Amino acid sequence: MAALTIATGTGNWFSALALGVTLLKCLLIPTYHSTDFEVHRNWLAITHSLPISQWYYEATSEWTLDYPPFFAWFEYILSHVAKYFDQEMLNVHNLNYSSSRTLLFQRFSVIFMDVLFVYAVRECCKCIDGKKVGKELTEKPKFILSVLLLWNFGLLIVDHIHFQYNGFLFGLMLLSIARLFQKRHMEGAFLFAVLLHFKHIYLYVAPAYGVYLLRSYCFTANKPGLKLKFLDPNNIPKASMTSGLVQQFQHTVLPSVTPLATLICTLIAILPSIFCLWFKPQGPRGFLRCLTLCALSSFMFGWHVHEKAILLAILPMSLLSVGKAGDASIFLILTTTGHYSLFPLLFTAPELPIKILLMLLFTIYSISSLKTLFRKEKPLFNWMETFYLLGLGPLEVCCEFVFPFTSWKVKYPFIPLLLTSVYCAVGITYAWFKLYVSVLIDSAIGKTKKQ
Repeated sequence: MAALTIATGTGNWFSALALGVTLLKCLLIPTYHSTDFEVHRNWLAITHSLPISQWYYEATSEWTLDYPPFFAWFEYILSHVAKYFDQEMLNVHNLNYSSSRTLLFQRFSVIFMDVLFVYAVRECCKCIDGKKVGKELTEKPKFILSVLLLWNFGLLIVDHIHFQYNGFLFGLMLLSIARLFQKRHMEGAFLFAVLLHFKHIYLYVAPAYGVYLLRSYCFTANKPGLKLKFLDPNNIPKASMTSGLVQQFQHTVLPSVTPLATLICTLIAILPSIFCLWFKPQGPRGFLRCLTLCALSSFMFGWHVHEKAILLAILPMSLLSVGKAGDASIFLILTTTGHYSLFPLLFTAPELPIKILLMLLFTIYSISSLKTLFRKEKPLFNWMETFYLLGLGPLEVCCEFVFPFTSWKVKYPFIPLLLTSVYCAVGITYAWFKLYVSVLIDSAIGKTKKQ
């Protein structure tokens, strides 16, 4: 609080927030890390010690390099810094190698790369209008958005405990969104293209980018009819994507779902939002809503989707949450249930109080700050939504403190995960449905006003 007070006086509150969360990340260095830690160490070794022609064929470890080329080159650059910490981590045959220096290097590399995420958040804050400006610093939309993004609970535990490099990737996505808000379309498109060459999961939101850029930049309505600004079919590259280490199972009771079925369901789910974006454009905010719906639809209906992919919807939705009360309500339901769904990623005892405390702090701040921001409007939750969100408390008590002492722990060890998945699926589906209804209603209202 002292740091925040000083920052307020000097106008550097954003720097104080960024510094504060960086110090927190440093405190999380000794915590548990998942197999993703070994995955990235192995990729450092592959790119450092092997010629380029062998990067995607090396299979000494089961964790083969399966990200697009830009990420491979990113690992290559990191490896040339890593050699000054511990040369042994760059040996392809040193499977599951983890020294104290290796730990420090990999943890600090994630923290350092978050500089791009911090810059992107600052750019996004510039795109927020100042209509709802409170007297206090903590009531300003830009301050609230900065906290929601910089201190995002999900990103903290996934990157800085579980271990991954999502921060700078989401930084690229947020920066591309900011550029589109600023009408710097070419920069936004370029940044998103770069992002796709780092990690193919961002293909989930590619339809929103493609349609928005076509509608708002390639085609303009400055003159009667639509004018084609530029679109040369001969210059459109063929898309490609790689696949990760996928473990496939056949269901014994329920019918097995095929990739084709999930593709059809996903396309059906995103089409209405894409049509609204094309036929009833509502500017950058309409694009952001469409992007969130594409991310959520792909998360809900996609093939082999990891629970961490929920962040692809939560972070963009943060920008919408400080603009309208309705979006704030949807954001709070989505972020609370989505973040809780990440709890099973941290299953070790020492991390239990950390994840509970961090989530409580983030959730309490999110709800209280957005309620204050929209205090002159109707309540953000109805009784049913309040009851559902409060139900996460008893669910956590049941899964973490009651179930381990029952006789079912040995025979049915999957029950806590099952309960968590089903309960969170209800909240995420509800948020998706509520956002879709809001998008369709706003599009209809916009059409009526034009008429």
